Amino acid sequence: MSLAGVLAATALAVTTPAHAQETLPLQTAVAALPVADEDRTGYDRDLFRHWIDADRDGCSTRAEVLLEEATTRPSVTGRCTLSEGEWYSWYDDTFVAGPRGLDIDHLVPLAEAWDSGASNWSAERRERYANDLGDERALVAVTARSNRQKADQDPAEWLPNGAAICRYVADWTAVKHRWALSVDPVEKQTLTDLAAGCPDVPVSFTPAD
Repeated sequence: MSLAGVLAATALAVTTPAHAQETLPLQTAVAALPVADEDRTGYDRDLFRHWIDADRDGCSTRAEVLLEEATTRPSVTGRCTLSEGEWYSWYDDTFVAGPRGLDIDHLVPLAEAWDSGASNWSAERRERYANDLGDERALVAVTARSNRQKADQDPAEWLPNGAAICRYVADWTAVKHRWALSVDPVEKQTLTDLAAGCPDVPVSFTPAD
């Protein structure tokens, strides 16, 4: 290869990241989700090691999400013990005082991820998924009540309050793309139907490592 060719290839490698962000209209992003039947055989929540302290700053993933999403910053004492503060739970349009009434929800639940491809992942990749702080949509602080109502259901089985549906569908689709997860046929049809009612909604995602 000529020197010019080498320089051109080098420039391309520098300017085109391996995991570049992609942005698609919501309906296009939903249409691009791969379809596969789900199988929960072998699932155990403990296969997704979660609430770790990845950066060793004393705060678990749960605490990091609470700190990031607080509308009024909580007090932090000792080994990242949180008190006071306020949060907005967008699933049910509710403000929550203090962290005790909150759960940190995996927007695409761990069991759903397992069904959709994570059963084939390494333990390390499942841990990264369960503690994904690289995309603010992956983990959300919501009321314990709404999180437990949702449980491990997909959008064909559970949705948040009406005003939040388009956001939920877009975020669900983004997380599925980020982690290269499939959807089952009923889930795909539900997402397609819901996306049709959410015009001009973009979906941006960066594929996870």
